[in-house]
Amino acid sequence: MQTKIHINQHNIRANSKGGNLPVITVKDYKRNRKTNGAEIIHEGEVVARVVYSPDKPLSCGAKVWIETELEVRVSDDLLWEEITILEDDGEYAGFTIRKMKL
Repeated sequence: MQTKIHINQHNIRANSKGGNLPVITVKDYKRNRKTNGAEIIHEGEVVARVVYSPDKPLSCGAKVWIETELEVRVSDDLLWEEITILEDDGEYAGFTIRKMKL
């Protein structure tokens, strides 16, 4: 079952003006749940949290973020691969190129 987590920036803005609206929507094929916090569970363990912290934003100003202890693969890693260039004798040529994965 696929679940999508949506952040409602309009509600974040409304809350900054005194509102009290949920800013996170968790959607699957059965439900559409609105909340201000969510945990992502795998095999009974919390593996990530979606955090809404309007009173203590991150230093960059973000009020909603995802926290996890797991390794995270970013989309750039999914689209590109590194190729190490070797000399004819198999020695490292001194540079690596990146090409788009097909």
